[in-house]
Amino acid sequence: MPETPEIAGTPGTAETAGTAGTPGTPGTAETPETASASLTAVGVIGLGAMGRPMTHHLLRRPDLDVSITGRGADRYRDLVEAGATWHDTPRSLAGLARVVLLMLPDLPEVDEVLDGPDGLLAAEPSDLLLVVCSTSSPTGVRALGERLQSRTHGRVRLVDAPVSGGVEGAADATLSIMVGGAEADAAAAVGVVEACGRPVHLGPLGAGQVAKACNQLIVAASTLALGEAMVLADRSGLDLEQLVELLKGGYADSRVLRTRGGPMLREDYRPAGKARYVLKDLGFAADVATETGTDPALLPALQAAYADLVDQGLGDADMAVTRRYVEERGSVDRT
Repeated sequence: MPETPEIAGTPGTAETAGTAGTPGTPGTAETPETASASLTAVGVIGLGAMGRPMTHHLLRRPDLDVSITGRGADRYRDLVEAGATWHDTPRSLAGLARVVLLMLPDLPEVDEVLDGPDGLLAAEPSDLLLVVCSTSSPTGVRALGERLQSRTHGRVRLVDAPVSGGVEGAADATLSIMVGGAEADAAAAVGVVEACGRPVHLGPLGAGQVAKACNQLIVAASTLALGEAMVLADRSGLDLEQLVELLKGGYADSRVLRTRGGPMLREDYRPAGKARYVLKDLGFAADVATETGTDPALLPALQAAYADLVDQGLGDADMAVTRRYVEERGSVDRT
């Protein structure tokens, strides 16, 4: 019979804020005040393709006490066996954690785990730092920070820390992590997420999202250019494998070329980073352009191209699907 995962909180019963199972001692109550002073109590919500490997890196840190919650303990048995404490609800997790990483798709999902009887805020934490690792609107992140400040009187604070490097970077702990927030809060967040890559504090709340928007603008342009170049070279009779290797030695070399060149060669578009998310992120870049009074030359063209790609039904494929998108442009009926 499989071993029962370590559980904090009992399904179907009301949970008392500040109560959770002690790692290695299921059912023993512990609060932030009684936890070992040598450990930082960290929670993670969002255990998908990025959040799961990031959590494994956190679990390798002897100074971190890691708690998780999600769609069911059995789905995350590997994390529990590695030392994570399972919680049935975000509320239970917030009763123990001092820092919570939210590796969720966007701010609507963040709101879902914050609110409601089982949400993080229902625990009424006295000192909680939320680290939003999703790619989101800088304006939206700032507004969320203001709402939390007003609603909790500063007891719950916010840092934005979007990441770049994809699934590969999450697995290898080589993510670029773009941090925005107040100095002390950013320092606390950096002390945790440095287990997953290279975090840099870039400015006040929202600065991380501005940096990520700039990052995605470059990624979107590079991926579309690479897909277009593949089609031009293929239709000109070039050996694509030789071309990709040659490009790696010149100015065209990039992380995009090295991670998406292979899938484009194989026409393997299984999603590691979905193309429709690129379109979403370009919208945030457009918001930054509007806020800063910038009239971008390239951004509108990229938005139009990725919107068309999504309209053609390619949005759930990996962003390497730009090659197929360019190949099909002349053959798709656009009437």
